[in-house]
Amino acid sequence: MDLDGKLLVAMPAMEDPRFRQSVILICAHSAEGAMGLIINKPAPDLSFSGLLEHLDIPRAPDGRDILVHFGGPVERGRGFVLHAHDYPAGPATMQVGDDYRMTASLDILEALARGEGPKHALLALGYSGWGPGQLDSEILRNDWLICDAPADLVFAADDRGKWRAALGSMGIDPLTLSPVAGRA
Repeated sequence: MDLDGKLLVAMPAMEDPRFRQSVILICAHSAEGAMGLIINKPAPDLSFSGLLEHLDIPRAPDGRDILVHFGGPVERGRGFVLHAHDYPAGPATMQVGDDYRMTASLDILEALARGEGPKHALLALGYSGWGPGQLDSEILRNDWLICDAPADLVFAADDRGKWRAALGSMGIDPLTLSPVAGRA
């Protein structure tokens, strides 16, 4: 199963508070493991303009402001910009499914600070990672649902609504989900 560019949606019984009601865009999935970015958990007390200031990147008067998220518990000091494919790919850019790219360089932050860069983008600090077979086991254990990743959901400003919206895109009302998994 290839999950690149798909969304993982946490089931209601998710016990790990870092992932409770999380929506994660899977950026890479292979036999070696998986990597994704949580797209619906804003980084507390951190703004894009504050990050630019910390990195000593000047912001133009018409500079962009993008959402800053907690991307996951791995390498929380490392930043990743998830964006649409309308931004030219450089050596630090990775294709994510058919519709997205992920860039981990200062160039994209500088472009956004100038008011340029991709039309849609979000910044994630840290990432979510799984070892070989780990994510597949979690899916079989009923920890996650999988759905498509439409741009209007991925880049929506309403982070709190993304979990419900992802479930709704599958025709699921969260109130009808059981916290207990089973097999027939």
